[in-house]
Amino acid sequence: MKYHYFLFLLLLPFIGFSQSDNKQPEVYTDSTTNYVELLGFGTTNGYTPFWQQANQFGVVPVLGPFGSVRGGVEGYWPMSANTGRNVFRVGAGVEAVANIGETSKVLLPQLHATLRYKNWEFYVGRKRQWVGLADSTLGSGSYAWSGNALPIPKIHIGTTRFVPVPFTKKWISFQAFYSDGLFERGRPITSGLKFHEKAFYLRIGKANSTFKLYGGFNHQVQWGGRSKVDLGLAGEDGNFPDGFANYISAVTGAIGGSGDDIVHFDSTSRIGNHLGSIDAAIEIETYGMSLFLYRQFVYEDGSLFYLTTLNDGLYGARIRKKNSYGANFEITEGVFEMLYTKNQGGDIFVLQNGKYRGHDNYFNNQQVRDGWSYFDRTIGTPFIPPTSQTDWKWPRYANNFTSNNRVLLYHLGLKGTLFRRLEWQTKLSYSLNYGTYLEKYLSIPKQFSGLFALQTKVDVLGGLTVKGSYATDIGDLYRKTHGFMLGVRKDFSFY
Repeated sequence: MKYHYFLFLLLLPFIGFSQSDNKQPEVYTDSTTNYVELLGFGTTNGYTPFWQQANQFGVVPVLGPFGSVRGGVEGYWPMSANTGRNVFRVGAGVEAVANIGETSKVLLPQLHATLRYKNWEFYVGRKRQWVGLADSTLGSGSYAWSGNALPIPKIHIGTTRFVPVPFTKKWISFQAFYSDGLFERGRPITSGLKFHEKAFYLRIGKANSTFKLYGGFNHQVQWGGRSKVDLGLAGEDGNFPDGFANYISAVTGAIGGSGDDIVHFDSTSRIGNHLGSIDAAIEIETYGMSLFLYRQFVYEDGSLFYLTTLNDGLYGARIRKKNSYGANFEITEGVFEMLYTKNQGGDIFVLQNGKYRGHDNYFNNQQVRDGWSYFDRTIGTPFIPPTSQTDWKWPRYANNFTSNNRVLLYHLGLKGTLFRRLEWQTKLSYSLNYGTYLEKYLSIPKQFSGLFALQTKVDVLGGLTVKGSYATDIGDLYRKTHGFMLGVRKDFSFY
């Protein structure tokens, strides 16, 4: 019965359809990313501060100083003379980043071909994406998918916004997607690793309602492929279970699998490395402000089902002003978050009754030893970092991805205006770090990471954005670092 209910949730996003907001044809333009940008980064000790490189979709290197040349072009075109949303539209986009410095490299954070119809889209390739009910600009980043790593190339189908459920008079809406992709070839331990992801969220309340409720889940899986290291947890030649039957098991989260490469680990657990979050949020909107309260409950191996990891997760509150009164100094938006991942169901994997599972070991996995990462960057919250960023001082935990997944974080993000023309933003994060259950830190490293950024528009070359930032890391987890960034950006449109 549980599996039937879960399958119904998986299929629900694909049996709905959108309702037009207006009876008259809608004039609609897709959002695009068209820009050219030049940036320069300086650092006091050869390492880029945390908040200048975290949650930047993997395009800012950890080592500095360096210069960066960036550009993006994206467009969508209707397949008929109608310019509204209710026609098929084809699109494509590319974004390139060339970093010149200690680690010179050209990256493509976006490269996609897209087909859109009404509130739905199907694309193949890479696109920037945020997943989960949380603030994506001033916050610390969603637990499972924060925008900290390069986008994973995939085939994706889903909605572009919340879509009203039929016959609910727009009081109930949903947003959902379903994706499959591939991880990079040059992973340290695994190869040929496959990726599956889905999400489904409901909103109760109209788009302009004073009070709105949100709830839903996201689910990510690493599966298939093989291990380059003989761990005794893979089949013949180090292969992990593959094929369509095991793909279905990975999608549904069913116990066990099938095929010659099934080992005891697979038959008593799930196919692949599963993780995600179950999210809930409340939004209150008035004439002058918006208040958004959210909570992400994290899961990995089923402990949340047994209610042993309820206090682990991301807690957040965002308040946003809707009106500006032209003061010389204004705070227009603020976010406060707490991330807690210390519990993990406890330090015992299976209790005597065989039901309560702990030792979740977030972002590590005994089969996928290089963990929840893409090109050695955490895909989820950047406050669970790869061991490569902390092993200068703290012990390396076996050959797993992270040595520090038991974290208590307090985070404050603010933005506003200064002298009416300058836009400012700050991120201030303080964390206590406890290592992992298998390799606890001998002490509790405390870490502060901060950022202050300014930008303004100048009337040069038809309008440019000039920007700069200062960031610092002070504490015991990362090297003490100060960094600076200066840049200029030109946005343009093809329409």
